[in-house]
Amino acid sequence: MNREIIATDRAPAAVGPYSQGVRVDGLVFTAGQVPLDPTTGQLAEGGIEAQTRQSLTNVKAVLEAAGSSLADVIKVTVFLVDMTEFKAMNGVYAQFFPDSPPARSAVQVGALPLGARVEIEAVATTSRQ
Repeated sequence: MNREIIATDRAPAAVGPYSQGVRVDGLVFTAGQVPLDPTTGQLAEGGIEAQTRQSLTNVKAVLEAAGSSLADVIKVTVFLVDMTEFKAMNGVYAQFFPDSPPARSAVQVGALPLGARVEIEAVATTSRQ
């Protein structure tokens, strides 16, 4: 098994004992990405749309650091604090996956770190090993 830790300054730094991502034998697993702006360390302002956009931008940065991309994503999990925000989240999400979207689960959770409204994680393929 070929295992490599992925880290990039284009996504928020890990704030605990976890990695931003891990590449294993042609697959990339991202940590859940909350909508923190990596340059300011602050949550994206503007509601669920802005938070979804920032979370997916962070996922994209981790994937690219691993030699992958959003086009290579095979599974996404979306964690929402309020399922009534699903439609608004989904509108932004569709902009990031316009063609052949990956499999996805969306679940409502009691709370997310730092008061975030959404957290998103992904599994992707990569030709780099």
